[in-house]
Amino acid sequence: MWMLLGCLSITYGQTVTITDDVTEEPVEMVILMSNAPKAYATTNAKGQANIDGFENSEAIEIYAYGYKRKTISYSEISQNGFKVGLNQTNINLDEIVIAASRWKQSSGKVPSKLADITPKDIAFQNPQTAADLLSISGKVFVQKSQQGGGSPMIRGFSSNRLLYTVDGVRMNSAIFRGGNLQNVINMDPFTVENTEVLFGPGSVIYGSDAIGGVMSFQTLTPQLSLDDEPFIFGKAVARYSSVNQEQTGHFDVGFGWKKWAFVTSFSSWDYDHLRQGSNGPDDYLKPYYVQRIDSTDRVITQDDPLLQVPSAYTQKNLLQKVRFQPNHNWDFQYGFHFSETSAYGRYDRHNRIQNGTARYAEWNYGPQKWLMNNLSVSHYLSNVLYDQLTVRLAQQTFAEGRFDRSVNSDIRSIREEEVQAYSVNADMVKSLGLNNTIYYGVEYIQNDVTSTGVDENISTGTSVEGPSRYPKATWRSIAIYLNDEHQLSNKTTLQAGIRYNQFLLDAEFDTRFYPFPFQEASINDGALTGSVGAVFRPNESLIFRINAGSAFRSPNVDDIGKVFDSEPGAVVIPNPNLDAEYAYNIDLGVAKVLSDRIKLDITGYYTRLNNALVRRDFQLNGQDSIMYDGELSQVQAIQNAAKADVYGIQLGLNLKLFNGFRFTTDYNFQHGEEELDDGTVSNSRHAAPWFGLSRFTYEYEKLTLQLYAQYQGERKHENLATEEQSKDEIYAKDENGNTYAPAWYTINLKGQYLLNDYLSLSAGLENITDQRYRPYSSGISGSGRNFILSLSAKF
Repeated sequence: MWMLLGCLSITYGQTVTITDDVTEEPVEMVILMSNAPKAYATTNAKGQANIDGFENSEAIEIYAYGYKRKTISYSEISQNGFKVGLNQTNINLDEIVIAASRWKQSSGKVPSKLADITPKDIAFQNPQTAADLLSISGKVFVQKSQQGGGSPMIRGFSSNRLLYTVDGVRMNSAIFRGGNLQNVINMDPFTVENTEVLFGPGSVIYGSDAIGGVMSFQTLTPQLSLDDEPFIFGKAVARYSSVNQEQTGHFDVGFGWKKWAFVTSFSSWDYDHLRQGSNGPDDYLKPYYVQRIDSTDRVITQDDPLLQVPSAYTQKNLLQKVRFQPNHNWDFQYGFHFSETSAYGRYDRHNRIQNGTARYAEWNYGPQKWLMNNLSVSHYLSNVLYDQLTVRLAQQTFAEGRFDRSVNSDIRSIREEEVQAYSVNADMVKSLGLNNTIYYGVEYIQNDVTSTGVDENISTGTSVEGPSRYPKATWRSIAIYLNDEHQLSNKTTLQAGIRYNQFLLDAEFDTRFYPFPFQEASINDGALTGSVGAVFRPNESLIFRINAGSAFRSPNVDDIGKVFDSEPGAVVIPNPNLDAEYAYNIDLGVAKVLSDRIKLDITGYYTRLNNALVRRDFQLNGQDSIMYDGELSQVQAIQNAAKADVYGIQLGLNLKLFNGFRFTTDYNFQHGEEELDDGTVSNSRHAAPWFGLSRFTYEYEKLTLQLYAQYQGERKHENLATEEQSKDEIYAKDENGNTYAPAWYTINLKGQYLLNDYLSLSAGLENITDQRYRPYSSGISGSGRNFILSLSAKF
């Protein structure tokens, strides 16, 4: 590689500077795009971008959040002295997205529903975790089993039916489970440049798991200098929250020269036990915790019954990126990510009762670790195969664990897993004339899973080998895809795509602890998915979208091989005889801007899931029950045993009022039904009740204030999923003593003031009325009244 870099010539052309037409201040994060020649660029903090690759372009499209889209030729930019001014706009239908195709493109050409969370949103809202970051969109519901976690729910799907990507690299591993996941907290919100959510199937571009949606995180990009002076940028943040005594610190710094650029980031979080609100169901109170004193577990009554003990945890994240751009044809970027949490209690398990007292003395996740090395090589030069090529090589390490011990038991069960994930992606884009662009690529993924089990006697300090959670296994995926974008006219864009995916799994089972009737399992199968959609834009203020697509999820190691207690009195065992599940979806959407002040966006969708991988009663060697963890438990296994239907509506309203006032609201309704063994139907577990977010914002010069409400509808006992109805530790009780999920709301106030060009002060008061609430399906209550104070320095 270094030999190749040494042979590359170094040439630089013109730099364009983009400013606000009124203030004449530079505008950062502006996207410039051209179809002929195929090129794009992004402005830095000085509003500068290198436009070598745009020479002779007749139509350079310029996009920036809060500004009107502008189309201009290279010659016009040259005549203007390589300076471009942008006009602010109240509301815009156009944004730049990458989640739909892995390449930057206008959202006005994408038939799928998309949501974008900008760095400005993140800085103002101050989300504590990446899960909280997703929830500020108002379009993603987040479930939590403990403070150190967050499992997004999108359109009635969750966990391993959603896909996560970081800098274009797939984050889903072979042990992503059907239950709630906590892996999204590996991401550092401070390093996120942009977050996009693609709603509905994304398997054509991303492969397995992209059924309900794709969450794409783009992290800090090293910025090159476009003049003779080094370009230095960075920020530092200190934050405190009262509800969990949060102490958070972050800094990042970047250095850029003409060819080389670097960025380094470090963040540290320290959260004490989370305090819930004082006004709400008493069923959510657990005013005790278990502490071991003189070799005996004792149940201790808390001084403050609103504290949720144990829920405290800490986390640290490190990011390092290096960029080398010898000329406008080549771009090399290397990224290193590392995240590590402390052990943290799974709060819902600590709520379980047995024989009139606490069931567990210990039940912890973690430490949870994630490491990624990512090398991206991009080439921009029109030839017979492509106009742009990006090759991504990535290696990831996922390390997870769980530790549990029953009250007054000396045996601590320790189960630890490690996944080594390797991926190679080659993505290409090619213009076939002025009106047709194809996106295509190939992908190889391999996950190697190692799992260990140890039973430790905490009294004697001795340990013996115990059963592992997973078999030793390798999961692989090999794929090729093609997506075509055709500009039928100035008003109509068509898109169609197809993907073929071969997936393979090999597993070796340890039969020393459980008498499985098999010692190995093997899967070698393929999946064909596709999509077709259209965007019709009769004028600049109206847009219609329709999209139909299919998606799949291949069985992974968690599906075929895990052993765990899914609920009291039940144990899930391996089942090697599984096939892929398939989803078929249709979306219809319309967005309208009225008088440059009102934007209404509504999307309806329907998804059918066939051959669904679900947990059902099973048998082991002819027995429907076995002894597990000292308890006779019903045998269950993941099986292709159901079909499911989900439909819903996503509604958004953006109203720009006068004198700096703005009102926005998002409302989401989803309903899912799943087939049971006896032919009856149950509501889907991951289809949340209706939920929404409404904001009233005021902006004046350096001050921003926002009053907002977040809310969720009720889910009655009879409308809970059948498997959820018996979970006393999660839900409240109605007047008949049955479990249900109450409706809730929070009222919140936040503000931000720019002290000068470098410093900003943010403060907030969340859950002003101190509501005691628990988001649907969550095992821990949301924050009570919370005061937030944050100081940020940017240079």
